[in-house]
Amino acid sequence: MRSFRPLPLISAMALAFCGMAHGQSLIELYDLARGFDASYQSVQAQFEATRLKSAQAQAKLGPTGSLSVNVSKNNLSYDPVKPSVLNPSFTRFYGANTATLVGSQPLYRPADKAEVAQSSLQMKVVQEQLVAAEQDLMVRISQAYFDVLAAQDTLAFVQAQKTAVAEQLASAKRNFEVGTATITDTREAQAGFDLVTAQEIGAQNDLQVKKLALDQVVGKTGTQPKSMLAKSEPSALVPAQVEEWVSMGSEKNPALRQAAIGLKVAELETKKAKAALNPVVDLQLSHTFNNNTNGSASSSSGLTSNLTTGALVLSWPFYTGNALDNRVRETLSLTQKAQADLDAATRTVAQNTRSAFFGVVSGVSQVKALQAAVESSQVALEANKLGYTVGVRINMNVLDAQSKVFDTKAKLAKARYEVLMGHLRLRQVSGTLQLQDLQGINNLLEP
Repeated sequence: MRSFRPLPLISAMALAFCGMAHGQSLIELYDLARGFDASYQSVQAQFEATRLKSAQAQAKLGPTGSLSVNVSKNNLSYDPVKPSVLNPSFTRFYGANTATLVGSQPLYRPADKAEVAQSSLQMKVVQEQLVAAEQDLMVRISQAYFDVLAAQDTLAFVQAQKTAVAEQLASAKRNFEVGTATITDTREAQAGFDLVTAQEIGAQNDLQVKKLALDQVVGKTGTQPKSMLAKSEPSALVPAQVEEWVSMGSEKNPALRQAAIGLKVAELETKKAKAALNPVVDLQLSHTFNNNTNGSASSSSGLTSNLTTGALVLSWPFYTGNALDNRVRETLSLTQKAQADLDAATRTVAQNTRSAFFGVVSGVSQVKALQAAVESSQVALEANKLGYTVGVRINMNVLDAQSKVFDTKAKLAKARYEVLMGHLRLRQVSGTLQLQDLQGINNLLEP
């Protein structure tokens, strides 16, 4: 009777995951990514720049002041053709010191008021961009995190399969030596061992690539994500109806809210263009101090004067060659474009929300199906092992059953990660993704 020693699968899996308990959690790596990721840093810088630009627009409605100072020295020489007592020659130095202080306060500038309102809306746009950037970073770091875990699982399953195939190869060689098996069993086992060795090399390379991608996001080399708990399951979808998620997305999706604000900005641009056709009124006050030392060109006596002036200044561009009229028409067309962009964004968000929702529902069903498949394939493997020991199954049958077990387990692990990512993407597209969602996933990791 053929001998078959039990496969040390638990020991192989434990060795494959050795050293992973001291890795970094998802929250820890997300905190690192916030301080390193270039895309997120770019949006933060844009937020600060827009805040400063908004302050510049506000300043246009406030008072302004300027001071100008002029100090001059002059040398006047006079030499008549026929000097006389009444018309003598002379040389005189004189200077002029002038200081002017001007203050202005806008009284009626509708275009500037519209620009201030625009700047406030632009601040809301960049706030939504910052929210979107944070949510995008959460999804990207989670994807990179789970990619590494999936690659680790694949490598662990391949290595466990390699151990099983090596055991099967040794068994086939022993059986051939004692004459209870043919050389075909040995060669089949050797072929399976060579194949799984090649798969192990590919899995090791894929894991290295995935780790480099995670390192690039967080700006830290040698990252080691914590593995998932063995019985971890994602929480159920709340709410459970797809249309409720669509409704949330129409209210909270950052891209959709940016498009809605963009429409208001376009409408204000039209208002600003129309306001440019109207007059503007400013209040101006000025004070000039003038001190002429040693006289002037026409007088030899010094002079000091002060002049204060107040004025209402009206400016009205009543004719601009139709430039302002065409600008109004241009902004009306841009408003129509903004409305079309908003409609397109609304439809896209609704479609993406439905796709993400049904993706999660399908993923949960797939996890349950793969769990059943793992149990079935394990039973089939045990049956093939028993059949091999009594001589009713051949070595290839056992190898195929082993391969199916490990392949199904790898697919199950990957499906679980995809369900978790589906939850995050659904919350991202609905605009409800928050740090506490990452914390919920973080609680599913090994402590």
